[in-house]
Formats: sequence, C-alpha cells, structure tokens
Amino acid sequence: MITYHTNGVCSSEINFDIKDGLVKNVHFTNGCSGNLQAISRLVEGMPVEEVIKKLRGIVCRNNTSCADQLVSALEEALKKRLAEKEIS
Repeated sequence: MITYHTNGVCSSEINFDIKDGLVKNVHFTNGCSGNLQAISRLVEGMPVEEVIKKLRGIVCRNNTSCADQLVSALEEALKKRLAEKEIS
C-alpha cells in the first residue's frame, strides 16, 4: 500500500496500490466522502497513465483538487519505482 500526504485539499492522505500498471484500492482519508468514493470506484483497475491523463489539472481550491492530488500521488509512486529499478 502506498500512502501519499496531500497538500491544499480537504483530504489529508491517499492510500492506493499499483499492480501491473493498474490503479487499485484507492482510499482517501477525510474530505468529501461521496465524491471521493466515486473517484475511487471509477479509477479502480484503470491504467495509471490513463488516470493521470483524465484527472490532471482538475481544480477545486488552492489551484488543486483531491483528483489532482491523486495524479501527484501516482506520479510520485511511478518516479520512485523507476528510481528503484535503476538502482537494482
């Protein structure tokens, strides 16, 4: 499980997995429960790159949103995985 601490949104963190390039088990802590459950269900099983493409740049307040923060979380996770592969 990957944990990402959000910035500038109502949700305080996002937990998720990436398996075989697919987004799995997304859970937002705090924030607008109904909307965040909907986002979690809609992205379940989607390719990471597709989620990034669809949700990047959606804003709510502070020039970001929970969906946009999920993009940041996914991008950070991809960068870490790439760095780990380069080290191995």
